[in-house]
Amino acid sequence: MKKLLAVIIVSLVIISCVPQNNTATNQGKSEIKPEKNAEDEWELTVIDSQFDYFVNAVAKPKSMYSESYLKSKNSFLVTEWNGLYISGRHRNVIESSIDYDRQENYGFDFEYKLYQVFAFVQWKYGLRLQGLSQSDVR
Repeated sequence: MKKLLAVIIVSLVIISCVPQNNTATNQGKSEIKPEKNAEDEWELTVIDSQFDYFVNAVAKPKSMYSESYLKSKNSFLVTEWNGLYISGRHRNVIESSIDYDRQENYGFDFEYKLYQVFAFVQWKYGLRLQGLSQSDVR
């Protein structure tokens, strides 16, 4: 059951279902990289049936945030997430790092959804992330 939850979490933060390259230089390294969709917009796909419920019933609405606030929070949260990945802590939840470029303009919708992924992981799995505002996790 724990292995199933780990697979669900990895699927949860998969950005655009990017296949991993298992070359000699990348062997043993698991990384999630954002990609653009056909409309040239950054996309985030969350594969967990409870995520939509969380966004619609638990999470604060988009109107409560600015893009600059979300970008700042996501920068910190990705760093925290990747640090946990590198340290090997919470292997049952974090199985890959996230490639997030602070200089890239991902757009408001992407930034909001990524932030809500971190809030969802804390809400559903109890993984305490210091970069989350406590008012965003009920």
